[in-house]
Amino acid sequence: MGVIGKPHGVRGLVRVNSFTAEADALEAYPLTDRTGRRFALAWLHDNVAQLSEVTPHGKRPVTDRTEAETLTNLELFAPRSALPEADAEEFYLADLIGLRARSEAGAELGTIAAVHDYGGGSSLEIMPGSVLVPFTRAAVPVVDIAAGHVIVVPPAEVTVAP
Repeated sequence: MGVIGKPHGVRGLVRVNSFTAEADALEAYPLTDRTGRRFALAWLHDNVAQLSEVTPHGKRPVTDRTEAETLTNLELFAPRSALPEADAEEFYLADLIGLRARSEAGAELGTIAAVHDYGGGSSLEIMPGSVLVPFTRAAVPVVDIAAGHVIVVPPAEVTVAP
């Protein structure tokens, strides 16, 4: 959902890179890090926020630069149940992981192991073989999350062995 960036000032404020459609929405989600620590944030301006760790005793704000520095590059996650339902023809990329990949003829090609996005568009990694296929309508014309599979029509330069 977001990544904590560098500290801002000396009072524990941090820059936060939000990956939500609207950056302000990040404030509404119950956030955790990879270890399960819970966080809340309050936007102050631009991408600067006051971060608090949520403990059994309540919110404990980060109040000094030294503590804020220890949080640099910390990834923030929200539970899938807290996210709104995707619209038709829209997908949460995380929901694609684990789907079976099939050819147009129905041959099993493997399983989507990861979704990568290096800035030029998303690609699906199909295992076994670690084959990358662009996640475009031309290369992946059918996504059926309910049925647990996608149809893959790889570009000519990509070989996916059934």
